[in-house]
Amino acid sequence: MIKVSNLTKRYGSFTALDNVSFTVDEGTVTGFLGPNGAGKSTTMNIITGYLSATEGTVEISGKDILEDANEAKKLIGYLPEIPPLYTDMTVKEYLSFMYDLKKVKLNKKEHIKEICEITKIDGVYGRLIGNLSKGYRQRVGIAQALLGNPPVLILDEPTVGLDPTQIIEIRNLIAKLGKNHTVILSSHILSEIQAVCDRILVINQGKLVADGTADSLAHDLSDEHTINVRIMGPEVDVVTEIRKIKGVVRADRMGTKEAGTSDYRIETEENADIRVDLFNMASRMNWPILSLGTSELTLEQVFLKLTSTDTVHISSEEGGEE
Repeated sequence: MIKVSNLTKRYGSFTALDNVSFTVDEGTVTGFLGPNGAGKSTTMNIITGYLSATEGTVEISGKDILEDANEAKKLIGYLPEIPPLYTDMTVKEYLSFMYDLKKVKLNKKEHIKEICEITKIDGVYGRLIGNLSKGYRQRVGIAQALLGNPPVLILDEPTVGLDPTQIIEIRNLIAKLGKNHTVILSSHILSEIQAVCDRILVINQGKLVADGTADSLAHDLSDEHTINVRIMGPEVDVVTEIRKIKGVVRADRMGTKEAGTSDYRIETEENADIRVDLFNMASRMNWPILSLGTSELTLEQVFLKLTSTDTVHISSEEGGEE
């Protein structure tokens, strides 16, 4: 659906984007992460055709955003970080104006009504945008992005400045939209990215430094691969059985924190996932597992590690580092 190839953007001697390439498949929600000034908004502005690239190409369903701009832009709904709202208009007037501006061919009344219901702004349809809360303004901004039912949605920091309740509401809306649209979502809120995104791209200092799911990035960046498990069973026998599981390098008892149980630290081979085998073993032996977790990095730790001064490229498709 979206193909970004060797994208570079320079401002004089400053390189904002440096040879960035990635693809986004149809029907997925992709999170775009990076610190301030990393190049996220620049990339999004180029993808949507608001900014030209110094080098490289962007294709939306095979249509070049620069060479075939009008056709490519019809496929994109864009919500900038600051929604382009006219605060002296009512929601009805604004959406009608944007409908005409975008030259949408669908039935005007029915189409706008449907979008208002999806974004839950039908209750403020007749109110001035200037009198709406920030949460409702974001919803109106998303509504204008949906005009024409574009298959691709580009959302740049859609929850910035919202309170926790509004963030959850917008997050749920994005998850719903992701069922029928291809979505690229930029955000500083890592829990938001983890909650709604199928895949994560991380950009730092103008370069793409990671591409994969949150779990795969955590696994690839973790220095060790261990499982911590609490099992109710005879200690010596438990350790013996754990060590028999294929992929286990080492198993050690770590003490008792709950009566009748022991905690165990299990070190595995780099690409081994023993969780199913561990569960099956404990079930067979009638030893209840009371807790299980890994020592791999959280998304916050992944982000900090990838956006430090010295970074390497991580891709789940390539299975390692470059």
